[in-house]
Amino acid sequence: MKPNRFKKVLAENKIPIGHMVFEFTTRNLAKILESADLDFVVIDMEHGGNSIETIADQMAWFKSTTVAPVVRVPFQEYHFIARVLDAGALGVMIPNVKDVDTAEQVVQAAKYAPMGSRGVIMASAHADFKKSQPEQFFKYSNENTSVIIQIESLQGVENAEAIASVAGVDALWVGQFDLSQSMGMPGDFENPDFLEAFKKVINAAKANKLAMIMQPSNPQQAQEWLAMGVNALSYHGDFYLYQSALRRGVEQLRDLSN
Repeated sequence: MKPNRFKKVLAENKIPIGHMVFEFTTRNLAKILESADLDFVVIDMEHGGNSIETIADQMAWFKSTTVAPVVRVPFQEYHFIARVLDAGALGVMIPNVKDVDTAEQVVQAAKYAPMGSRGVIMASAHADFKKSQPEQFFKYSNENTSVIIQIESLQGVENAEAIASVAGVDALWVGQFDLSQSMGMPGDFENPDFLEAFKKVINAAKANKLAMIMQPSNPQQAQEWLAMGVNALSYHGDFYLYQSALRRGVEQLRDLSN
């Protein structure tokens, strides 16, 4: 199992920079993202059409890079979490965690004993098909695997401190659109009530020495969130960037031709 660059950068007190992939899971994606000097990537299974077969292909391709691949699973169930990790993911992101019980179940699924109860297969894809000493492998895997919990509801905000204190949780990530929608203010990220909820999650992460990850829409938003205590960033989703760049280019060409 290769080192988790996301965790390595955090340990150096630097800001890990990532990216989220929904649509463009091509064979060359891994090397393209490595060429952009990313620390981590999140491949989405919650909102897109990515299957476990797609994930397995991506995990194999990312092995040839230094980028740490994380998979956002559709739900907090064991069979989603364990399968993407066995395919080679170095972390899982779990959507809309609302309470401590769910966070504990996630850790149980993601970590080997004694931290959790993840099922064991040795010398498989997650281990590059190489034999290893079981006890050492389990210890290293537990340390090297990132568990990222998304807070996306008022209930999750209310329980953020307790969720962040669960042993084995490595990072919190506010799903800002889901949270603002649950608060009756969709997309109003400057609303004082939203900012208060957001700060509560940041404080919970900070108090428990966890990473606090966000995906800003623009540099100004990133700067504001870093000032609030965010210490890891994901630079937008793949199709948003492609669509935005394509639209700008087309508009410029139309201006030239008019």
